[in-house]
Amino acid sequence: MTEHGGKRDSRLLVGAVGLSAGGDFLALIPLAALVSELSGSGWAVSGLFVALWGPMVLLSSVAGRLIDRVETRGLLIVTSLIQAVVAAALIGATDSVAAIIALVALLGSVNAFSAPAEFALTGSVASGDRLKILNGHVETARYMGMTIGPIAGGAIAGAGGIEIALAINALTYVAVAVAGWLLEVRRRPAPAHRDPGHEVRGGFAVLLHDPLLRLIMAVTFVTLLLMTGVATAEVFYVREDLDAGDFGYGAVMTSWTLGMAAGALFVSSRIGATSLASMAMVMIMVQGAGLSVQTIVLSLPLAVVCYLVGGVGHGTKNVLVRTLIHERTPADAHGRSGAAYNALRNGAELGALALGAFLVEAIGARGTLALQGGAPILVAIAGLAILTFRLRGPSAEPEPIGETVEDEATAPTAPVRGEMA
Repeated sequence: MTEHGGKRDSRLLVGAVGLSAGGDFLALIPLAALVSELSGSGWAVSGLFVALWGPMVLLSSVAGRLIDRVETRGLLIVTSLIQAVVAAALIGATDSVAAIIALVALLGSVNAFSAPAEFALTGSVASGDRLKILNGHVETARYMGMTIGPIAGGAIAGAGGIEIALAINALTYVAVAVAGWLLEVRRRPAPAHRDPGHEVRGGFAVLLHDPLLRLIMAVTFVTLLLMTGVATAEVFYVREDLDAGDFGYGAVMTSWTLGMAAGALFVSSRIGATSLASMAMVMIMVQGAGLSVQTIVLSLPLAVVCYLVGGVGHGTKNVLVRTLIHERTPADAHGRSGAAYNALRNGAELGALALGAFLVEAIGARGTLALQGGAPILVAIAGLAILTFRLRGPSAEPEPIGETVEDEATAPTAPVRGEMA
């Protein structure tokens, strides 16, 4: 692949991720409001979110294996077109909660394949420092889509145009398919004659084979389980404890997202290759501090500043973790490792929502933010201590998982490197 082709492919991948995230959230917010209106049940709304994100956990093994056994660009095109058809079918299903949830579950099932396909293609387009920069751009595009999508979706739904929102979402999938078709990169499956043990190794086995990734995955899972639960508490905290109303809630949420974009785009690119793992731990501490410190003194301006700082930690950590997975797992296993990471992350986040609801009832919104922001700091400190004292020797390097054979289009130009969403 030429240098020009690599830059062009990078722009296409970044644009595709931003469009996909924006389209998903543009449709999700009106759908959640519609399901709430039709059913009058919070359980039905929760079921909508589980239907979208649950398949990422349940299908991770199948998805990862398929991505590593077929030409990945073609798979991305096919899955995007299927998603476009399913998203279009939602336009005619807006009078039935069961039909909406079923179609959203199908959409989530296909997304279980398309998301790790994007992850695998990212590792084929760039390597070394360019890989970290590309991951930063990809994550920034995702955050922007997740920010603009709900605003646009809410405005469209408020004007009585949910069908328009759903149609736009369908068109974004078509645009992603076109972007995939324009990609120059080809990520082909590895030859069938390699070590049989490598072929049957599942995504979690690939991901956790590396001792450094084992540690980071453990810290990431536990801290996600703790911190993501604050989503349940934040709306009560801002409206009741800070007495800031909807404006205040929007301000802190926007501040966090802007911080994530700044961390992914600017901070992560300045972290050296040998410091990725240790700085991922530090950024988890920054993320936790952004949530917990501002609960000491109740002040909306302080909360906005702390959320901005916490968002920087969150966005930077995500880029470092993605990069570590790309660098410390074999290139021809990126489909499996990416799918396994998505499953781990989504599983933690689904569990966290239930934990957050329980804590809000038990200790209130302010206490929930203080606890769920503070506890991850301790977890990350423990992880950093283990990293410092136990993983600085040769054991920090992953053992080989079978011979890796790469063609010119997928082979990284840098050796196995540094440390990791």
